[in-house]
Amino acid sequence: MPNIKPVSDLRSYNEVLKDIEVGEPVFLTKNGRGKYVILDIKEYQKSQATIKLLSKLMEAEKAIVTGDEWLSEEEVRQDLGI
Repeated sequence: MPNIKPVSDLRSYNEVLKDIEVGEPVFLTKNGRGKYVILDIKEYQKSQATIKLLSKLMEAEKAIVTGDEWLSEEEVRQDLGI
């Protein structure tokens, strides 16, 4: 179940912070609408790594479709010194 609190609860931020766990962020609302998310640093780093990986995969997929970054067999042999 999501952990949702009003942003005014940050007045006692220690209570809010104790509710944060890996995989379970605290969602803060302002005027009844979602406004902020507080994440454990490990969860944040995991999210950033996932975004970076997906970005690299998209680049690779684009290179495959356009054929821009493919090397011929001969170029590979030259690069490897074979």
